[in-house]
Amino acid sequence: MMILGLASEPDGATPLTPDDREFLKPNWVVTRAELNAVEQNNILKAQLQPKWNRMTTSTLLDDMTIRNLHESMFSDVWDWAGKYRSRELTIGVAPDQVSVAVRQLVDNAKFWFNTTDPIEIYETACKVHHRLVEIHPFNNGNGRLAREYTDLILHSMKQDKFTWGIGLTKSNVRESYILALREADKGNFVPLYQFVRS
Repeated sequence: MMILGLASEPDGATPLTPDDREFLKPNWVVTRAELNAVEQNNILKAQLQPKWNRMTTSTLLDDMTIRNLHESMFSDVWDWAGKYRSRELTIGVAPDQVSVAVRQLVDNAKFWFNTTDPIEIYETACKVHHRLVEIHPFNNGNGRLAREYTDLILHSMKQDKFTWGIGLTKSNVRESYILALREADKGNFVPLYQFVRS
């Protein structure tokens, strides 16, 4: 990968730009690989907190819970963890619409999840996941948050968590996920439903 016309860096050794490092808590993090590692450690720490797996579906279907989950997953890494974004991105709703969109999502999901049919639960979980990614409420970590959040909802409804493409080759997982999300953007949820259970 070329960085500002310099020689290629080894995979993961790509230096973070000053913009990338803005609001970053650990000041020793200077490469993409280091950032990925500290974020992953923070996510694992959050996953080990028993409170998340004890939450009821009604508690999870709340916009404050989404913010609290994001904060739990990224608070060791970013100053803005758990705070809705205030800047425009190339993806997501306008910043001033984020809080309304998330509230609408959780309110709608309360009706969507009013079923005991496992197939309907899984299809609804796909829809909730896609919409949360589509809203893109935070500066970063939206896909990881949406996957974790979806799995917590499934767990609260006593359903198996999604596998998120674990059966695919490593090189195809991200590409398949992005393509499935793009199809869902067009209203076709079949590829996403297949991906999350592959």
